[in-house]
Amino acid sequence: MPGLLDPIRVGDLELPNRIFMSPLTRLRGTVDHVPTPLMMEYYRQRAGAGLIISEGVPVDPMGVGYAQVPGIWSQAQVEAWKLITQAVHEAGGRIFMQIWHVGRISHPLFLGGKLPIAPSAVKPKGNVSHVRPLTEFVTPRALETAEVKEIVEQFRRGAQNAKAAGFDGVELHGANGYLLDQFLQDGTNQRTDEYGGSVENRARLMLECADAAVSVFGPGRVGMHLAPHSPSHDIHDLRPWETFGYVIRELGKRKLAFICVRDPLGPEHLGRKIKDAFGGVVVTNEGYTRETAEQVIESGEADAVAFGKLFIANPDLPRRFAEGAELNAPVPETFYTHGPEGYVDYPELPESDGESAQIAAAESQACV
Repeated sequence: MPGLLDPIRVGDLELPNRIFMSPLTRLRGTVDHVPTPLMMEYYRQRAGAGLIISEGVPVDPMGVGYAQVPGIWSQAQVEAWKLITQAVHEAGGRIFMQIWHVGRISHPLFLGGKLPIAPSAVKPKGNVSHVRPLTEFVTPRALETAEVKEIVEQFRRGAQNAKAAGFDGVELHGANGYLLDQFLQDGTNQRTDEYGGSVENRARLMLECADAAVSVFGPGRVGMHLAPHSPSHDIHDLRPWETFGYVIRELGKRKLAFICVRDPLGPEHLGRKIKDAFGGVVVTNEGYTRETAEQVIESGEADAVAFGKLFIANPDLPRRFAEGAELNAPVPETFYTHGPEGYVDYPELPESDGESAQIAAAESQACV
């Protein structure tokens, strides 16, 4: 049976291992949502992942819900992302962009005074992340049907810009209570048009956005992120497996490269049901260790595992797994700050003598 360190074909890509880097919001862009050189170093350090999935990247200014997240709607953003993908590729890595719209999980503070948008005018419980003093979410504005069509085009533009920036593909953020998830789950979708009511209607936006990304990259370079039993951002559904089983089967029909599913081990674990419904490459994540990741791959419930906090603290995570090396501990206090501390300064393992010789030989060859 395959293990974490074995290669795998995912869509159009041959990957050297099954250790994916999860999308991780880190807030290291500029105040006007342009990627920075600091981000280039951060992703380059983690190029040993089988596949890097970037932090969530808003496809439109109205899709922003956090300060200093880098976007993908402008040419300036495209040019800045090019430096990042180039650095990852030069280090031998592969990187997908996670394209994102937060919907109602925002605030007029981030939207030029405008109300957040959502499938329905349902206010989420809780407070806006990382805003002080504590600030409650507001009641969003329900999108008109014609505006929903515009969201599809925003995701298409995001995929086009990601391709122009040199990304190997895109993953759509369909999880954690953000816009596509808000349309999918009946706790937030009270619409009566073609995007509400039945599960087929509620899934329509997610599937149309997936189709838009496929129109740019082809199915073998598109993934989808899902969270079938996550209550993040006050999201819920009366019949979760009926809803998610439907959308997973539909994504399987489209032959997407993979789906990445928040599916922790425990009583609600859905591994085999998800794998059987999708039929393709399933990436699982949330709370896995090296040992439990190996178990879920060996069982055939998943094909790869995405790691988040462990990749924050261990830029060379695949090598540490391969060598059985001790892992650095993540420092949560620096997860969402804006500088290099806790971002690009976690130590990597020292180079072995063999690696040093290889590097020296490569540098000598480059000087000829």
